[in-house]
Amino acid sequence: MLSRLEPYAYALFRIVTGLLFIFHGLQKFGIYGGQSVNLATRLGVAALIEAVGGGLVMIGLFTGPVAFICSGEMAAAYFLSHAPQAFWPIQNRGELAVLYCFAFLYMATRGSGIWSIDWLRGRRGRR
Repeated sequence: MLSRLEPYAYALFRIVTGLLFIFHGLQKFGIYGGQSVNLATRLGVAALIEAVGGGLVMIGLFTGPVAFICSGEMAAAYFLSHAPQAFWPIQNRGELAVLYCFAFLYMATRGSGIWSIDWLRGRRGRR
């Protein structure tokens, strides 16, 4: 019964995930309660990927490749920052990195979908 709403649910999933990822990156610029990082560092590159990548995913522009990059960034964040602290994500506070990693991996395989710039441009993404 709800399957007919799937394209709209996916669009909302993409938009909200992208928006939240923007905020994740903006915190590294000292906005929204974060501390500013040097852009010439690993965290600086992460901030750019999160802010710009989140924005592109949110508006649905080049969602596949951008989401793949965001997924990889979150995998790297998990293994470089969280995994050395403990084995399980619940123990090392890496749940958010894992969740973002797999959400973006799904988007990389799924494409932009409806309500996206790619869709408006006729590249419609995959259904």
